[in-house]
Amino acid sequence: MAVTDPAHLPTTFVAAFNAKDLTAIDRLFEPEAVRVLRPGEVVVGDGRRAATSSFLALGVPIEISLRHTYVYQDTALLIGDFVIDGTKPDGERVHIEGTATDVARRGPDGLWRYIIDNPPGVEKPGR
Repeated sequence: MAVTDPAHLPTTFVAAFNAKDLTAIDRLFEPEAVRVLRPGEVVVGDGRRAATSSFLALGVPIEISLRHTYVYQDTALLIGDFVIDGTKPDGERVHIEGTATDVARRGPDGLWRYIIDNPPGVEKPGR
C-alpha cells in the first residue's frame, strides 16, 4: 500500500475501502489529515477515522475516477469523481456520489499521503 505516485492514491484507497480495511486506509493519510464532512465542517484524527468507518459500515463498494492530478514539488491536488452505489446488507439502497478535491503531500520517506480529504469537493453549502 506504499504510494510513490500521487495519481495512484485513489486506486489504492479504493482497494483498501472495498476490502473494508480501515488500517490500510488510515496509512494513506498523514496522522493529522483533515477530512471535510460538509462545507465548513472538518474532522481530524479519530474523527476522521470515525467518518471513514461510517462509510465502510455501509458495506457498499466505492469507485473513483480520477479527473486530474496537479503536482507541485511535494504537494498534489487530486480531483476525482466517486460513486458509492449498491445495496446494504439490510437491503437498503445506497447511492452517494460527488467530485472530491483532495490534497496530498510527499513525506520524507518518498511516499504520498492525503493531508486534506474533501469528498464533498465542489458541493455548494446548503445542498
